[in-house]
Amino acid sequence: MTRKDRTEGIYNRLEVLDESERQQYNRIQLKDVLKYAYRYSEEAKKRFDRAQFDVNKFKDINDIKHIPILKKKELIFLQSMGPRLGGLLTKDLGKMRRVFLSPGPIFDPEDSVQDYWGWSEGFYAAGFRAGDVVQNCFNYHLNPAGLMFEEPLRNLDCAVVPAGPGNTNTQLEIMQKLRITGYVGTASYLMHLGQKAETMGINLRKDLFMEVAFVTAEKLTEKMRNTLEKKFDIVLRQGYGTADVGCIGYECYHCNGLHLANRAYVEICHPDTGIPMKDGEVGEVVVTSFNKTYPLVRLATGDLSYIDRSPCPCGRTSPRLGGIIGRVDTTARIKGLFVYPHQIEQVVSRYEDIKRWQLEVTNPGGIDEVTLYIEASEFPQQEELLHTFREKIKIRPQLKILTPGTMPPQVKSIEDKRSWE
Repeated sequence: MTRKDRTEGIYNRLEVLDESERQQYNRIQLKDVLKYAYRYSEEAKKRFDRAQFDVNKFKDINDIKHIPILKKKELIFLQSMGPRLGGLLTKDLGKMRRVFLSPGPIFDPEDSVQDYWGWSEGFYAAGFRAGDVVQNCFNYHLNPAGLMFEEPLRNLDCAVVPAGPGNTNTQLEIMQKLRITGYVGTASYLMHLGQKAETMGINLRKDLFMEVAFVTAEKLTEKMRNTLEKKFDIVLRQGYGTADVGCIGYECYHCNGLHLANRAYVEICHPDTGIPMKDGEVGEVVVTSFNKTYPLVRLATGDLSYIDRSPCPCGRTSPRLGGIIGRVDTTARIKGLFVYPHQIEQVVSRYEDIKRWQLEVTNPGGIDEVTLYIEASEFPQQEELLHTFREKIKIRPQLKILTPGTMPPQVKSIEDKRSWE
């Protein structure tokens, strides 16, 4: 397949609506989902009523600003408040196709509709086409990512190898023997595969057959993109979304921002007030998915970005996010997983010998490395702590033990020292 075949065309007409059509489409979708949520979601009804928001008077898209923001961290507590995940669902849990578990912990329900998380148009924009053989290196256990990305690939008539992460030698063997043409996973893991292959004497351009890659779940720098594209001779594009609402945005061939998906309405809001910001101003990404089963209205993701409405050479007319440029809070996304300070505290608090702690994140060579610093006079349970940390948070850090009093009086729970240059 030629590179031109992978870089032209659109997946559906919604991608090229003119401005008035898009406004009308979003207004109709929002009105429909808001009415449905008010009727069938206990959480939405309570939130709307507290704000005295009348769904029947919803006429303009801007009216949505009167609904209070729902912070992502609130899901952790709301989901434990009763049936139907604390009233967030509009159906009984037993009617879902699957229920996943993300760090937090946050439950992620999946209904039986096709491409529930809506990534098909994003994969098409990235360059995946019918006949590709794709190695999916996202996790298939509890976390939804593996299956979330497999279904849209099948919609595009691609064959999928459910590889998951890890087992590097096996991954490379699969790539060679099956002549894998597409990769789905994190950019850092693709970098790791490339480095390992080179140490084994594998020529990434001649001995492998990859043509296209889709990465997400961690920050992608232009330096890393360029390095990977040159190493493997591929087209590498990224997507942006969450396990709660699915696809939010995706890159096209021209790499000038993340086209907003047509399955949701996205606002950029002030992190403290929830008031929508002007185009070009940096604020928190707030999403209302057109999902009647799990209507997370005005979900604040915690990510910072801005809206760009300038024309894109690809012909898609949707506004674009100007990349994800930071986080609102102390949450960190490490190796594709959200890590919350309270999760670490739950693990560390089991050990009385630990006086204080801090998690440090770095990324030498573009690959995330995690170090857990603890203050303790004596600490013989090192392996037990690391095992528990891996079991609860899905990451195994390096452990460094410090003498009590070594850390400064005020330290961040998670110190992110990653460089994106």
